[in-house]
Amino acid sequence: MKADQFTDPVTFHGEGAVWHPSWGGLRVVDMFTGDLVDLDDDGRATRTPTGSPIAAMVRPRQAGGWLVATEREITLWTAAGEKEWTSETLTPDGVRLNEGGCAPDGSLICGSMAYDQEVGAAAVMRLDPARRAHPLFDGVTISNGLGFTADGERMYYADTQTGRIDVFDVADPQTDARPVNRRPFVTIPEEDGAPDGLWVDSEDGIWVALYGGSAVHHYDATGRRGEVVELPVSNVTSCTFGGADLRTLFITTSRENLPEGAEPQAGSVFRAEVGVQGQPVLPYAG
Repeated sequence: MKADQFTDPVTFHGEGAVWHPSWGGLRVVDMFTGDLVDLDDDGRATRTPTGSPIAAMVRPRQAGGWLVATEREITLWTAAGEKEWTSETLTPDGVRLNEGGCAPDGSLICGSMAYDQEVGAAAVMRLDPARRAHPLFDGVTISNGLGFTADGERMYYADTQTGRIDVFDVADPQTDARPVNRRPFVTIPEEDGAPDGLWVDSEDGIWVALYGGSAVHHYDATGRRGEVVELPVSNVTSCTFGGADLRTLFITTSRENLPEGAEPQAGSVFRAEVGVQGQPVLPYAG
């Protein structure tokens, strides 16, 4: 199936698509400008700067407001759009935060990547609901999309450099969402692109954006490839389910590394009706 263009090119490097009613629907990040971009039903954009040159991802908070992973810190914002709290610096020099997501226990799991993409130089950490940071595992190159099955007992995870989606067991979904027992789930052929952001549907299938692959691939809960959503641009970066019934797949794209004038739709948000309902975003409890 083919995705339809939903917006004009409203980002340079669109990322982190999330749907949540508390902020009116669809929100993405324009990563390298450090802006949050809210999109109305007609695809019109409203921008909110985060005060950082990089905004890696955004998630809602249980108490209202939102969490933003910026260049090297986690920030918490009120529903009125005021910055409430900033963590300590969470990455070493030369390494920035990248993708992540919230777990069923209300914690945040967030990864990182080196600016020069040095193999194994990054890591994944957990910010618990008490706002304390804990290391989880290292040896990561480009930590990217992650998401949980509906029962919270498994976590899917992409380190882009590996070309795989891996799956972990979860120690205890309700009280201790540490991922354990990592093993490969699916391997994506190099010619199909590199795994970037992902989202989990209500049937525990995953939808993964393929950077350099002009597509989003669907893999069911057994790892079998199903639908392919085709896009007219190369760099597909993230996806999420939205709309009132969570049945529309929204997809972000990027102009990164493209020559001037190439792929004029790059940086736009696209959408597709894929025939399955997505899981709602999990909020941060802190």
